[in-house]
Amino acid sequence: MSELFSPLTLRAVTLRNRIAVSPMCQYSAMDGVPTDWHLVHLGSRAVGGAGLVIAEASAVQAHGRISPNDAGIWSDEHERAWRPITRFIEEQGAVPGIQLAHAGFKASSHRPFDGRHGGVPDEQGGWTPVGVGDTPFTPEFRVPRALDQEGIREVVDAFAEAAARAVRAGFRLVEVHAAHGYLLHEFLSPLTNHRTDEYGGSLENRMRFAVEVTEAVRAAVGEDVPVLVRISGTDWLDGGWTVEDSVELATRLSAAGADLIDVSSGGVTARAPIPVGPGYQVPLADTVRRKAEVPTGAVGMITEPEQAEQVLASGSADLVLLARELLRDPYWPLHAAGRLGAEAPVPDQYRRAY
Repeated sequence: MSELFSPLTLRAVTLRNRIAVSPMCQYSAMDGVPTDWHLVHLGSRAVGGAGLVIAEASAVQAHGRISPNDAGIWSDEHERAWRPITRFIEEQGAVPGIQLAHAGFKASSHRPFDGRHGGVPDEQGGWTPVGVGDTPFTPEFRVPRALDQEGIREVVDAFAEAAARAVRAGFRLVEVHAAHGYLLHEFLSPLTNHRTDEYGGSLENRMRFAVEVTEAVRAAVGEDVPVLVRISGTDWLDGGWTVEDSVELATRLSAAGADLIDVSSGGVTARAPIPVGPGYQVPLADTVRRKAEVPTGAVGMITEPEQAEQVLASGSADLVLLARELLRDPYWPLHAAGRLGAEAPVPDQYRRAY
């Protein structure tokens, strides 16, 4: 039996297979509100057979968006707009999930396909971002305002409120974004966290924010809803966050209520020599899974069915998350099932093609 097409149960939710649509920013929302683009984009991947469809990084506060065109879930309007999308995903047999995010010092930046780089000025719809300190991501980005402890508490509360909204909007799984140089990762990494208060210095202090957010999200969604946390397994630089740090963090996050750790990498600095290649982050997920004894998800240039099958069969991860490959082919799960000789959830409307 194919491991890739075996079910995975997390709390009260069972995925029909172990293929997840990784959250991918579409930069196509209006004031944080998802549009028909999101319905078609996410819905087509559910039709294509994925077990879990995770909506893009959705800001828990307006100033936590990466760009002015990012999705959000901080108001009643956002909550209402997500409902038809989650309903359609679930009608196709997939589980709708959402990534809750705060961009930190990477906020108020241009969309990557607009041909511009760096911070968006106020007169073009930008704002002053917040971060772990007052140093920008790169000189082209906007200078952030360092969060004080009251601001940190407001962000924790915003994650909790967004998580509750997500459940009411029909999402059956939530993921906390603590990777890629966004706000929670900025606090984790010694490359960016130079604070001297209880949120800086020691590993224990640098992990505090991410753990508090995870605890708050778990309390907000209740016992039945799975909580995932995406982390950067390493910063890929000496003196930065390491996979050993990730093992300790995963242990703490699991105790705080996380059910699976989604292991990506990098993003906190633009100068890291990341060794990009097929499955390059799988060893990080494997290390965290074995040493922290927690379920993990593997992501990063997983493109072939046999490759995905091997990740799971080897015990390196419990879930594979595909990103760009599912942009190229929304029906990758159906094609993978054919390659692996597994049963595929082909919609009745498409059955004549199979």
